[in-house]
Amino acid sequence: MPYDDSPPPTRRARPLSVAAALAAVCLTAAGCGGGPEADGAGAASPRPGADAASSTAPTPTGKQPEPSGTASPSDSGSDSDSDSDSGSAKPLPKGPLTGRTVVIDPGHNPRNRDHTREINEKVDIGTARKECDTTGTSTDDGYAEARFTLDVSHRLRTLLEAEGARVRLTHDADRPFGPCIDERARIGNEAKADAVVSVHADGSAVGNRGFHVILPAGVKGGGADTSKIVKSSADLGARIAGHFVRTTGSAPSNYIGGNTGLDTRNDLGGLNLSTVPKVFVECGNMRDPKDAALLTSASWRQKAAQGLADGITSYLKG
Repeated sequence: MPYDDSPPPTRRARPLSVAAALAAVCLTAAGCGGGPEADGAGAASPRPGADAASSTAPTPTGKQPEPSGTASPSDSGSDSDSDSDSGSAKPLPKGPLTGRTVVIDPGHNPRNRDHTREINEKVDIGTARKECDTTGTSTDDGYAEARFTLDVSHRLRTLLEAEGARVRLTHDADRPFGPCIDERARIGNEAKADAVVSVHADGSAVGNRGFHVILPAGVKGGGADTSKIVKSSADLGARIAGHFVRTTGSAPSNYIGGNTGLDTRNDLGGLNLSTVPKVFVECGNMRDPKDAALLTSASWRQKAAQGLADGITSYLKG
């Protein structure tokens, strides 16, 4: 779930160009739109994570699973190929993404739960003030969203670097909390990233399944102005959604986005403050047992990373 999650504004009609782009990619993607129908065309659905199981969900007391390949708070910041910039220090191969910069934003931070006072401090998101960050959600067995996002982000970084891209992470569990939502946006802006992807998992009700990609709405106010990135971000998001379907086999969300896998919001600081193309990806619902079984599987997380990488590569190659 987004690190600055809150109930969304009234749903806006989705731009036809975005829906068309996703439909084109999905023509050959098994399972696209395969989720149950929404509760009415264009109707606003309840925001995932709006209850106690949302962004401030406490970590369950049960033993946390340690699926193969999962990053934990103690080891996720110690990769030998990471430097202080949360990017790779090894030489990059020449490839189709040579000369391109991608910023990956792992949602939340495993240590946020130990710094609730700090993450509750509000920061300016241009149109309002919101909490610095949240703890994120978790599966019923205690697999934290913050661990999931780091693991997928590491896998995604490896795939993109193999294509020649310069990749930077907004954090690598190498700080006590955060970064705050405004700093996360600033990192992508200052890197002059060609694309920024914020990796998340949702915390909605049982029975709500599938992924969705959150796109920035047109926002202008205070320090926020997304007018120059709305179209490019929509293209990035549609390509990611189409490739995510194809690679993971997961259907678009059956509870938000009208089975398109796309949702547009104007209340997320990480999007409002971005000056470069950026999207959030909710890879699945951690509170649904069937989705949780996927999210805790190392092999599925590799597929998720591959789907994200393929979507990003498609966007950057045009």
